[in-house]
Amino acid sequence: MKRLSLQWRITLMTALLIATACISMSLLLGYSGRHYMDRIGTSISGYTEPAPHSGASEHANALPSAEALAPNSDLVIVIDGAQAAFTASNWLITAVVTLLSAALAYFVSGRALRPLHSFASRLEEIEPNNLGKMKLPEDLLPEFRRSRDAFNRMLDRLDEGFRAQKQFTGNAAHELRTPLALMQAKLELFSAEHPNADAETADFLRLLGEQTERMAEMSKTLLELSELRSVPCEDRIELEPLMEELCTDLTPLAEQQNIELRYEGNATLIGSDTLIYRLLFNLSENAIRYNRRNGSVRLSVREEAGCIEIRVADSGTGIPAQYRESIFQPFFRVDKSRSRRYGGAGLGLALVREIALLHDAEIRVEESSDEGTTMAIRFPKMRNASLKNSSETS
Repeated sequence: MKRLSLQWRITLMTALLIATACISMSLLLGYSGRHYMDRIGTSISGYTEPAPHSGASEHANALPSAEALAPNSDLVIVIDGAQAAFTASNWLITAVVTLLSAALAYFVSGRALRPLHSFASRLEEIEPNNLGKMKLPEDLLPEFRRSRDAFNRMLDRLDEGFRAQKQFTGNAAHELRTPLALMQAKLELFSAEHPNADAETADFLRLLGEQTERMAEMSKTLLELSELRSVPCEDRIELEPLMEELCTDLTPLAEQQNIELRYEGNATLIGSDTLIYRLLFNLSENAIRYNRRNGSVRLSVREEAGCIEIRVADSGTGIPAQYRESIFQPFFRVDKSRSRRYGGAGLGLALVREIALLHDAEIRVEESSDEGTTMAIRFPKMRNASLKNSSETS
């Protein structure tokens, strides 16, 4: 019983209640029907007894007495058959009424529970970037108003907490930029002034330079994450020229592992040209870095039913199934040693996910195996609709 949905519980309890009422009604009606049929038989028997001193005409109309009837006479058969038919029809009507009432209860309870289904759908759609849009409306049933108020207050607290977190991250990243830039400048100046330093000092300076650059890149990405909401997303973006520029910029990195870069398809969407470029750059850069030597990376665009889908496919080793959602979390890395060797901080895909959410897009690992991984970004119909409206206005 615990595994049944609330709708089915209400349906079963209603059906049980209706069945109990119908069975009780059938028993009472059956008892009453049999009682009155017995009274009819008694009345017929009494009517057949000849009255004393009755005339010939009255005797002629009198029915034969009950004793004079044979056990299988037509009159007795009619009464017994009526009782059996009445009982059978009673139970049939009870079963039909119970089933129809249960079906009606199922659909009525489903309509009554529609606010709960709507509430569950809203819970599934909640993301850190859309907390303000997920509040429950005012026009709810009285039974749900207390839950609505508590839910909306919880969203306000969460939104405030996420905003404070992003503000702290942005402030911290902004404050780190100046000392890190100063450290990099000092290291470069010291290396230029001491070109004949011994091997141990040179290695030490190189390690400091690499780590300082890595921290500077991390601070830059954190600052971008905190400032995404302030970026306008109203550019008209042609994806084919953007992918061509992207492949040109990534060609030197791809040539190091002899990776083939390809792109195909074209579409136009509304968004931030800079952010969409960064989204595709991060995905393609990851596809190159974590690919096999002599592999390939393919970018493709397809538009269907008003939606735009961008795919980035590689021929790498794949992503384990248990990590396909976690890879979009900040600082998460599947292969930590390899990521650090490439200077990764685990923020590239987190930034990709935030950019996708900012454009109301969905990003997912479409497929992944030993033969490669395909990342898919799906932009919704409403952006195409806004694109058409803006083009018609212009």
